[in-house]
Amino acid sequence: MSRNTQDVQSGRSVRGEQVELTRTRILDTAERLFAEHGVFSVSNRQISEAAGQGNNTAVGYHFGTKEDLVRAVVRRHATPMEEIRRRLFLGYAESTALRDWVTCIVQPFTDHLASLGTPSWYARFGAQIMTEPKLRDLAAIEMHGAPLLREVTERLHACLPGLSPELLRERDYMVHALVVHYCARREQTLPPGTEGDWPATTIAIIDAVEGLYRAPSSR
Repeated sequence: MSRNTQDVQSGRSVRGEQVELTRTRILDTAERLFAEHGVFSVSNRQISEAAGQGNNTAVGYHFGTKEDLVRAVVRRHATPMEEIRRRLFLGYAESTALRDWVTCIVQPFTDHLASLGTPSWYARFGAQIMTEPKLRDLAAIEMHGAPLLREVTERLHACLPGLSPELLRERDYMVHALVVHYCARREQTLPPGTEGDWPATTIAIIDAVEGLYRAPSSR
């Protein structure tokens, strides 16, 4: 390989690393600003400036539209959560206990939040997304790339044969809201640099979610 070829490849490698660092910085900044102010209250220009980008069109260049940016934030967290869920699924694959499948819903989220350290913003970002139907649907579409989440939900529903499909969907939404908003509140109250007692939080949420699913219906 010639010296010129090596120089070209080295230059491309350095540029690739710089691009990846820029994308990460933009994602980090967008997640924080969206969590603090809401998605529609923050412009791409504000994100670019807060991320230290001299070019105010950096967000559009690297990610496209604001919806594309939201998808990117969701996607980068969905992947590690799905890996946690995979490990849990392998342990519970033969289970017919509701609590085990509730655990597969809750623990990937809380374990992932614990892994982020403090401060973190993803739970609060999720809470903001839930308040906007368009963004909530967008995030749901992105989560379709997490097949184990669908499988876990089906296994959970199989533990509740007495509930109608309509009531199960309603309680799924209640559970999602409970998990995200409770974790958002927990995330917000953790002092920077502390770990927080996420295992205790996980158990408390699992207890509440199991109770919610088992609650009798008056309809």
